[in-house]
Amino acid sequence: MLYNWFKNIDFAYPEVFFLLPIIPLMIWWYLLNNSKRTSSMIVTSVKSFGETRSFKTAFRHVPFALRVLGMICLLVALARPQTRNDQELVSGEGIDIILCMDVSGSMLAQDFTPNRLEAMKQVAADFVDRRPTDRIGLVIFAGESFTSSPITMDKTTLKTQILSAQTGYLADGTAIGDGLATSVERLKDSKTKTRIVILLTDGEDQGGLLDPNTAKEIAKSVGVKVYTIGMATEGFASAPMQSSDGEVTMRKQKVNLNEALLRDIAAETGGLYFRARDNASLQNIYSEIDKLEKSDIQITALKRFNEKFLPFAIAAAIFILLEFILRYTLLKKYP
Repeated sequence: MLYNWFKNIDFAYPEVFFLLPIIPLMIWWYLLNNSKRTSSMIVTSVKSFGETRSFKTAFRHVPFALRVLGMICLLVALARPQTRNDQELVSGEGIDIILCMDVSGSMLAQDFTPNRLEAMKQVAADFVDRRPTDRIGLVIFAGESFTSSPITMDKTTLKTQILSAQTGYLADGTAIGDGLATSVERLKDSKTKTRIVILLTDGEDQGGLLDPNTAKEIAKSVGVKVYTIGMATEGFASAPMQSSDGEVTMRKQKVNLNEALLRDIAAETGGLYFRARDNASLQNIYSEIDKLEKSDIQITALKRFNEKFLPFAIAAAIFILLEFILRYTLLKKYP
């Protein structure tokens, strides 16, 4: 119990403890002087002294012990033990962000390590960790779109949703318009000043119910900024393909990335377009977006201290007072 108490205690003046060597010096000096004061005489028998021990001799060291305890308590009190209560006052406003991620079959291509999908999920999870004061949601899309997580401050649950995203959950395709429109819908009623979508895809628009340009106009009308990321290398990329007999083989697949569309969506909504060709560049893109979109948050740190020196000061006074009383009353020495 005492250990746990001291574990949660800070000292305002810890340098006072450099005076602790005074205690063993006091003990040494007391023992040295006590041995010098002891008298002796030569006798032929000690039988007659058997009953001469009194309470004064039995308790003669008590005043000094009280003085030592008083000095220890005094030093602790002078070091000013205190408990600290740290608080943070957060003011301002964060940003509402939707991560709009492509989970179509082509995201299994291995021009990223280990593939596009896994690289995207890891970088997105790292991005979430760097945005502690923002609300973030997740929309996934392939041939259709789905809200995997609404905007939330629960980053643990959000990261679980990001890392569990897989191909095959949705009808295959690349419905960029549906993905963007669903993302905007999740942000439409947000009251924050800044609302952004980070849309990542590795292909060109295929399938879906809504044209990407229509989705772009919806984003513009409600003031949602869209950052777009094209995720693919140049030329061809190896991807797993399933044959009619169910066998999965690796085949070269042509990269079909509609950069013009992604660049137009970003420019029209006030965002930027980025091209990721490998894991490192994808990481750099999310870092760049993180720098561009800073939350308007002010954090004020408050440190409150509760002083704990008073019990030690009182104990020191009691020990020293008891020493004085005993030394000059019950245990008083007569020359």
